[in-house]
Amino acid sequence: MSLTRQRSRTDAWLEILPGKLRLLGSEKEGDGEEIVLRVARMELQDPPSMEEMFHRVAHSDYACFLDSSLVMERLGRYSFIGFNPFLVLATRGFECRWSRRGGNPWNSRENPFNALRKALRAFRLEDGPAENSSGFPPFIGGGMGYLSYELGRYIEKLPGNAVDDLGLPELCMAFYDRVLAHDHREGRTWLFTLHPREPEKVLEEALQEMETEPPAYRMPTAGEEARFVSNFTREEYLEAVRRVKEYIYAGDIYQANLSQRFQTTLREHPWTLYRRLRRLNAAPFAAYFNAVEGQICSSSPERFLRGEGRCVETRPIKGTRRRSNDPEEDRRLAEELRASAKDRAELSMIVDLERNDLGRVCSYGSVRVEEHAVVEHYATVHHLVSTVVGELHPGKDVVDLLRASFPGGSITGAPKIRSMEIIDELEPTARSVYTGSIGYLGFNGNFDLNIAIRTVIVKGGTAYFQVGGGIVADSDPEDEYQETLDKGEAIFASLKGSGLEF
Repeated sequence: MSLTRQRSRTDAWLEILPGKLRLLGSEKEGDGEEIVLRVARMELQDPPSMEEMFHRVAHSDYACFLDSSLVMERLGRYSFIGFNPFLVLATRGFECRWSRRGGNPWNSRENPFNALRKALRAFRLEDGPAENSSGFPPFIGGGMGYLSYELGRYIEKLPGNAVDDLGLPELCMAFYDRVLAHDHREGRTWLFTLHPREPEKVLEEALQEMETEPPAYRMPTAGEEARFVSNFTREEYLEAVRRVKEYIYAGDIYQANLSQRFQTTLREHPWTLYRRLRRLNAAPFAAYFNAVEGQICSSSPERFLRGEGRCVETRPIKGTRRRSNDPEEDRRLAEELRASAKDRAELSMIVDLERNDLGRVCSYGSVRVEEHAVVEHYATVHHLVSTVVGELHPGKDVVDLLRASFPGGSITGAPKIRSMEIIDELEPTARSVYTGSIGYLGFNGNFDLNIAIRTVIVKGGTAYFQVGGGIVADSDPEDEYQETLDKGEAIFASLKGSGLEF
């Protein structure tokens, strides 16, 4: 169905909301100019799927799809599409590059977290609508993108021995005033636009942008075989596991997450790869981001941080078992995971770490474990998951929370800083987006970020992905190596082609 015909089928809803615009990149930067912000909302009637709609803009610079391709109880309710951002922030080190739609780019030199806060404060809804208020989803405009694992170096003093051979921005966040939102539970889809003067005109322009004919996305040629190369040999990875165990025996750490990175030539468009991945390994926190310098394809099952109002949540995963096609064997593996003293102890250590991280910025007594060691089921693996919640202290914001908790403890280890030092020593290449976070940071203060696992980075025709696991005192190196292969099964299959057509 043509999206431009939607306008005659349903009325746009308008609300005048107080906002503040800070003129970034101008002489008035930071002064703050009071504006009246108008939000236009249109509910689409019988629209195409979110995948089909994103297909039309996937080739455009900084198009982003936060894709709840697996809807679970209390998880994966919403999917979002952002396109044609009005502002992009990309950082490496303390060098920050700003790009504004229709304007000249400019640079600043500052801590990347300070730059992120500046962008979030530049254009915000002071008393914006929240979820379930007038039917709003939690995100109607703001930043979508990624924060790389290496941003941890700007929070704590850490070594930088691993080689960053990909050279992607360490933070890349695009800010959108045009957002498509889909509520999987209610089966409803909206288009939101934000503009101080002409929201209805912007809404019409956004509909027209979504009508553009996408380019042909090449399918892989028959007979092409993907060949995977790791940054470890098998024996090197086993030795690295043994080294982690030596650090544990010496009392340096209780556990550390160790990963290996695979790479292969990609002979198709990254969006084609992502569409296959979302079918083979649907996940509640999946994402595709055309970040220009590289494309990010993520099928993450793990939430890092979520916030609405002052309430925040983190959901660490620790413990994995493969799935089986035999239902009886599959149930046995799930029960084995549920009863595993090793996996439960490993998860408990990370839960304690996350409680401490949240406690640094949450009100005293508000941090609690809401669920512990629940088995969740995904396409290729079972996982053991806990949920920790808290109430953000007055005067603290999402950037304070990120500084207190980034990167997530489930993919570093405990204690976190010493584990990260050991990871830097043993892993030969920088992680980049892997084990960082992908998600949204809303102008209304809401946010939802994943842990970027089960994630492929595409750059220059090469696909890179990492898989790892938590190493503890009684870890068996052979088992840990096999676990990395089990976790990467869906990505291996996606990159091989697996015969799925569209």
